[in-house]
Amino acid sequence: MRKSVFLLVVFLLCAANLHAQAKSVIVVQSFTTAADASWPYDMKQMQTQTVAELKAKVGKEFDVVAEVPTEAHGRVYTLSGEVTSWRPGNAAKRMIVGLGSGREAADLHYWITDETGEKKFEHKDTIRAEFYTNQFQGSVGQLAHPFASKIAKRVTDAKLK
Repeated sequence: MRKSVFLLVVFLLCAANLHAQAKSVIVVQSFTTAADASWPYDMKQMQTQTVAELKAKVGKEFDVVAEVPTEAHGRVYTLSGEVTSWRPGNAAKRMIVGLGSGREAADLHYWITDETGEKKFEHKDTIRAEFYTNQFQGSVGQLAHPFASKIAKRVTDAKLK
């Protein structure tokens, strides 16, 4: 009896290990900026925020990392993109007009490729600072959370496997 229970536990552990190895990976690359666009924020910080947001949204289905893993894994998808334009917003417009006008905004073009380089997903979006923002500090401005959140939503909708 003990021997069969022991074998069952070993079998389950091996099955769990195989399942963990088969989990696909999303590698989030640091985005670039189009030649004619200005971008005042640190892209590595935006990458870190995007990794964290994707882990929260799709972490059960995918491992989300900033570098390609060296250990065993399933399929590898790479998220890349660029900021095509940025608008700093207008504080006077926010104060006088209100209702979300005058917010900082950026246009993004991003895509996901598989190991072969084939595009599995491509999207263009405009992101805006949150209406009631919690004032991000330092090198990521007010666009860090909307940037990561919008991308995470689109990746979730892409139905990668």
